[in-house]
Amino acid sequence: MKEIRIHARAGQGAITTAALLGSVYFLKGMYPYAFPHFGAARMGAPMNAFVRVDSKPVRLRSQIYEPDYVIVVDATLMRGFNCFSGLRDNGVAIVNQKEGMEMPKLKPRQKAFVVPANDIAMKTIGRPLGNTALLGAYAAATGEIEMEDLFKAIKERFQGKAEQGNIDAARQGFEFVKNQSKEKR
Repeated sequence: MKEIRIHARAGQGAITTAALLGSVYFLKGMYPYAFPHFGAARMGAPMNAFVRVDSKPVRLRSQIYEPDYVIVVDATLMRGFNCFSGLRDNGVAIVNQKEGMEMPKLKPRQKAFVVPANDIAMKTIGRPLGNTALLGAYAAATGEIEMEDLFKAIKERFQGKAEQGNIDAARQGFEFVKNQSKEKR
């Protein structure tokens, strides 16, 4: 079973991100389970969304405490929370870039990719909602999902200009991480 934890603030699309990721895994023939967790139900409040995926039906319904992967939609959350808490030894984190952001110290086999997802989204969809750029980055960083499946999930969720903008954002997030990986070699 693979487990993904998404950190965001309410209103930043974390539930949509989890649903899209779940759809991608479903298209892959897997059994996803995507769900949110709210504290105070107000815009801007810290919240999490989770995705569990397995080759057999997922019955576990608790929060995810030891994720394989972490997606941080709002890097300001890293000031007050340890978003990488419980990240498995070979885990991967995808973080939406924030100026002056300090990354926590990682274990030797863990990886973190910082992606200017909101900047990508502003160019492609005209709004600073970098979720699909982060999903493209997730595809590149983890190798867990195929971009064609991500594009199919986006097409099922969005229409018109929003569909094309989100596809472009996902593609640019993917390319950003691929280029970042080449530079690290």
